[in-house]
Amino acid sequence: MRFWAMLILVGAMVGTTASAEEKIETVIEGLVNPCGVAVQPETGDLFIADSGAGRIIRVQVGEDGKATQSDVVTGFTKDVYGKGPMYDIGPLGLAFLDKKTLIVGGGDKVDVEEVIYVFEVPEAGAAAIKVDDAKAKLGPLESTDELKAEGNYYGVAIAGGAVYASANGDDTKGWIVRAAIEGTNFGELERSIATKEATNVDAPVALTVDPRGNLVVGQMGEINAPNDSLLTFYNPKSGEKRLNLETGLFDITGLAYSPKGHLYATDFAWMAAEEGGLFRLDAEGQGQEQTINAVKITALDKPTALAFGKDGSLYITIIGGEGGGKLVRLAPGL
Repeated sequence: MRFWAMLILVGAMVGTTASAEEKIETVIEGLVNPCGVAVQPETGDLFIADSGAGRIIRVQVGEDGKATQSDVVTGFTKDVYGKGPMYDIGPLGLAFLDKKTLIVGGGDKVDVEEVIYVFEVPEAGAAAIKVDDAKAKLGPLESTDELKAEGNYYGVAIAGGAVYASANGDDTKGWIVRAAIEGTNFGELERSIATKEATNVDAPVALTVDPRGNLVVGQMGEINAPNDSLLTFYNPKSGEKRLNLETGLFDITGLAYSPKGHLYATDFAWMAAEEGGLFRLDAEGQGQEQTINAVKITALDKPTALAFGKDGSLYITIIGGEGGGKLVRLAPGL
């Protein structure tokens, strides 16, 4: 790959250095291991995967800054994830295909039964629907002696005419899975990119799409190893790895581009929670010498996902301590 092409892939990440910790505002509290956030097109309403509570909720923030919440999808079962601590999980990653169609990464079953859900969400104020009301279920994936079961679809993104999700079943491969979008229907769920084979690092988790349509993967790495998270860019259609960069972060759980084009990441930091938080990922250098400078914007207690709202505000889900799950907001301007 030519050096100029590599530079184009990360050019949008260059920014200025943060001079002070950003002010954080709590939007809602009382969540149970929230693990996903997405913004509904047109309305700007926030949808949260309240994972440990087995539900998806809608959060509406008024002009006065006050937030109201309501159930959208309920009845998810729960599984358990982690190694000291352990977390109850249900629905995980969220992404809107359009205003009515919400894609939900499942974490609520054992891997051999795990699926990605497609819901037609009710209008604001309407009664919640049940998980069994899903208009489609993508998967489960077939498993064999050579191909282990997949599940815990943590990150979800739409790119190149398909739904993509990070999977954490087969640690020897670290799959990104995909299902083609065919009009209003979906193709079969299939294994697409073996990220561990491509990077030699385990656990693809965070997904986003860069301004040029590349699939961007936050490779979390081992939760008992420090500073091993990677940022990797792929052609979504061919699966070609275009760029792979060390970040110096512990465990990337979320990625999102700001309205200004900067790339932000949440770091859960399993083994050193005090090191976790929100970071801006700035590119430094060119060509093969290119590196990432992870600029810490603010400390956060076990952040899990992030999304920019209609007005440019940044919303982040946080697990926090026991019973401390919440949604927080940073003001527009990032």
